[in-house]
Amino acid sequence: MKKIAVCYKWVSSDADIRVNEKTRELDMEKCKSQINEYDRMGLETGVRLKGAAACEMVALTCGTATEASAKDSLSRGPDAVYFLDDPVMAGADSVTTSKVLAAMIRSIADVDVVICSEGSSDQYAQQVGPRLAALLGFTSVSYVSKVEVLGDALVLERKLEHGSEVVKVAGPVVISISPDICEAPIPSVKQILAAKKKPSHKVTLADVGASAAAVAPLLAVAGIKAPESKRKAVRLNPDGVSIADAVAALVKQLAADGAI
Repeated sequence: MKKIAVCYKWVSSDADIRVNEKTRELDMEKCKSQINEYDRMGLETGVRLKGAAACEMVALTCGTATEASAKDSLSRGPDAVYFLDDPVMAGADSVTTSKVLAAMIRSIADVDVVICSEGSSDQYAQQVGPRLAALLGFTSVSYVSKVEVLGDALVLERKLEHGSEVVKVAGPVVISISPDICEAPIPSVKQILAAKKKPSHKVTLADVGASAAAVAPLLAVAGIKAPESKRKAVRLNPDGVSIADAVAALVKQLAADGAI
């Protein structure tokens, strides 16, 4: 194993999203940005794999305003970070993201293991890992819940719907990990301070041999609205109705609604 590349996404914090009660549109104005929660597990998986294989590990991301993510990502264990910030990424779909990440990985020498999370907390399309593998010509293994190093190969456990599968694979490979693969620790003060001394590389589309026209999104998001939630608020025990009568009324109401 020569070099591990962990892909991560810089996303808006879910906790800061507000909903306009009249239009149900999402208000993102006060949202802070953070590393996608699932990608934090990807970075920790890369750190553990790096320790077991004694190889180099880098992190990479593409999007808008991604420079702010460099320090956070470096504090989580990579030896270096590569970030791309371009306006075309503002409306990026899975195709655009995969193409840009593939170009970035090709520009970094000796990468033979790529780690992606199963999905991102904002879109959760679950497409980038497999698409990235196809573009790079790497083997693709998804739903990975455990990774072990065995000589020059990796032993991967995949969590499937009705059981699990263990596969042995040699690089180059793209691994899409499931959220339960590990716990992502909070960086210590020492790690945060050490991150300032690690190399951070800003790259452009031209630097990695791509262009805005070649990676332009194929999908356009017309709008995003929060689901409308309505409650009946039916009171079943008004004016001191007995518990038995209230239960009978509840059963009748649930039957009428088709719930039972």
